[in-house]
Amino acid sequence: MVHPIRVKICGITRLEDGLRAAELGACALGFIFYKKSQRYIAPDQAKKIITQLPPLVIPVGVFVNETEADVERIAKYCHLSAIQLQGEESPAYCLKLSRYRIIKAFRVKDDFNPGRLSPYRVSAYLFDALQDKQYGGTGKQFDWKILSAKKFEKPIILSGGISAQNVRDAIKIVHPYAVDLSSSVEKSPGKKDKKKLIAFFDALGRVK
Repeated sequence: MVHPIRVKICGITRLEDGLRAAELGACALGFIFYKKSQRYIAPDQAKKIITQLPPLVIPVGVFVNETEADVERIAKYCHLSAIQLQGEESPAYCLKLSRYRIIKAFRVKDDFNPGRLSPYRVSAYLFDALQDKQYGGTGKQFDWKILSAKKFEKPIILSGGISAQNVRDAIKIVHPYAVDLSSSVEKSPGKKDKKKLIAFFDALGRVK
């Protein structure tokens, strides 16, 4: 099934959810290795799922302020294709992991300045809502118009409160390379809802 925009479904903890998301059209799946997250998955379990995914689906490891050594260890063990850094990782930190495709996440607020992104030599920028002491997965939406007139050096991935109900508006306003979602297609943290997944990809397929 071909969609007009790429989709990453994050917070995968079960094989059945990963396979269903891939079947519906997701090109990437996120595995969260941040232990404080409600969607945390242990490397052993993530590896079991990743080894059974279709060959063209990208497994993305999500990390928050983790040591470089632990990121490298988990990435190698789980055969990750890309790494998403969701914390306060510096440009120098990202550069040390440049053997991988790096997605650097930034939390957006009203005074967002895209100029601060240029030192980051990464593959893509991900933009999410700013929530105190939370690193994504909040289901909160920020004002997408903050990004609408901005120019970026790298592809952008839009996250934060994206759902079947608003994905068409998100694409129209931001024109992202991809969208990233989790809570809007769940029945509980880490467990995806089949009907919600189908509804999202159905809505995405109607984007013009």
